[in-house]
Amino acid sequence: MRPFGEPPSRPEPPADGGMAPWLQERLFAQRIVAIRGSVTSASASDTVSILLTLDAMAADPVQLHLGAPDGELHAVFAVIDAIDTMRAPVHALVTGEVGGGAVGILAAAEERSAHAHARVRLSEPALRGHAGTAGEMAAVAGQHLRALEDLANRIAEATGQPASRVEDDLAKGVVLTAPEAKEYGLLTAVIT
Repeated sequence: MRPFGEPPSRPEPPADGGMAPWLQERLFAQRIVAIRGSVTSASASDTVSILLTLDAMAADPVQLHLGAPDGELHAVFAVIDAIDTMRAPVHALVTGEVGGGAVGILAAAEERSAHAHARVRLSEPALRGHAGTAGEMAAVAGQHLRALEDLANRIAEATGQPASRVEDDLAKGVVLTAPEAKEYGLLTAVIT
């Protein structure tokens, strides 16, 4: 049996494209949580569980590495709510691109940084996977619009930008370089 967190002699990536268990262990031991790919109900549930476990273990900062091009709003708000309840500060690092609803997770972090070539894409998360009567669809659309408004307000609060500008930028799909995102107020630092 290999020691905790030690990679196998020949690490192989998991067949499903996920993260190898030994790497997950190593990151957990270093208080690093990685969100890669779209934020879904399943990935948000896993992320929330890890964040709350790390928070229960100690009040030391948790590093949240974000490489999420988009996210389902209900899943994004599950992660945001967990971050809001933590006593441990969350420090986010954008690796690659963060966009759509996942920008709200970035905005929820106490410290927000990005690598020099990272991108932040302000765009409205799409409403997907719903079917039903016209009345049911109208109700779902109304809930989605309220969630979009909450997302815009959360980003506005974190950045100091007017909510109307954030809403416009989300509607336009504005893409910001790391330095532009810092100027916008979404980042506190750019790592060069």
